[in-house]
Amino acid sequence: MWKRCSGLFRSGGMVTVMRYKLICVDLDGTLLADDKRIKKQDIEALQKAAAYGIKIALITGRMPAATEFAVRQLGIECIMACNAGTYILEKEQCIYAKYLSPETMREIYESIKPFGTPLWIFRNKQWFVTEKDEFVRNEEKLIQYVPEPVSIDELALKWERERTGPNKVLVGAESGLIQKIYPILKQRRDADSACSSPNYLEIFPKGMNKGNALRIICEKNGFRREEVIAFGDEELDLPMLEAAGTGVAMGNAIEELKRKADFVTKTNNEAGIAYALNKYLNIETGNKII
Repeated sequence: MWKRCSGLFRSGGMVTVMRYKLICVDLDGTLLADDKRIKKQDIEALQKAAAYGIKIALITGRMPAATEFAVRQLGIECIMACNAGTYILEKEQCIYAKYLSPETMREIYESIKPFGTPLWIFRNKQWFVTEKDEFVRNEEKLIQYVPEPVSIDELALKWERERTGPNKVLVGAESGLIQKIYPILKQRRDADSACSSPNYLEIFPKGMNKGNALRIICEKNGFRREEVIAFGDEELDLPMLEAAGTGVAMGNAIEELKRKADFVTKTNNEAGIAYALNKYLNIETGNKII
């Protein structure tokens, strides 16, 4: 990651932020506090950045239906890179999508079947589950969205005919069970895996991750790496922080992320995004974000 000073210039009394053109933000544990709300200071900070012409991208493991509420709370236009960055929407239009093969999906299911946990399956704006358990029901309540129960074989056959597949699949379980499943799925050569929390293991197309989502957004918009600042807290966010010119770990982030970040800000419960943006955007007194 690159470390450079912010650049500003004053023209006719107007302060212009020169350095950053894109802010990439994870949701859970980053933009969202533990109560799943966005802190007022973070909303104001991102609104101020958007007013300077900086684009905001929400790069998240969540599906679109579980991300849109954050866009509404922010009250600004946001790029949404959902399903671990494998399904990217800008101005409500899909600008990029990547999929696992139906066969890979089926094999992953067979790998986790002995552990007695269902497979969550995400394709674009859809969510399917092989069965419902406590983790699925908790997610339903959290995001107010009911997944469709499916037979893995029937879904795989359908998608084989349609020449498509899921953007990602997910295992939700107790952390001890996740630790047993993770090494098994990590061995796959056709998919990558990462934890978005101790209870959630996400599996997505090989070589596709939040970092690549960031690069795709930059390519589509003509941004350079050094013009991007990214925020995260979990293993799933690491490629995004590495791909950004400036990678910021939340104060509540896992230790690996803190070690590799350019800066460790305050926690998600302390408006850590606003704190870091005030530092890096360096807007002068009287125009400060916070």
